[in-house]
Amino acid sequence: MAIIITDECINCGACEPECPNTAIYEGADDWRYADGTSLEGKVVLPNGKEVDAEESQEPISDEIYYISPDKCTECKGFHEEPQCAAVCPVDCCVPDDDIVETEEVLLGKQRFMHPE
Repeated sequence: MAIIITDECINCGACEPECPNTAIYEGADDWRYADGTSLEGKVVLPNGKEVDAEESQEPISDEIYYISPDKCTECKGFHEEPQCAAVCPVDCCVPDDDIVETEEVLLGKQRFMHPE
């Protein structure tokens, strides 16, 4: 499952540089699939959605840091645990019960965004 940042977020920014997928953005900032990944141009995501990797996407939150669920792999393929949760001083980076993904799916997303 993806990780979400709850509204207890204090906007400290500790999580953002820790994300190996560049899936964490400051509130109100646009995001792109291409940010911090190998994706470019028109791509079909592992979930079947067609996107332009370089096109700006609407912010998920205007007030607090947020995580793009399409880019979150819970740090699978990089670390033993989600790094955002490991560094968060208020424990507001938690599993998103609405987006449940298997380890296989998470690793597939990681390989898709960062092919060797």
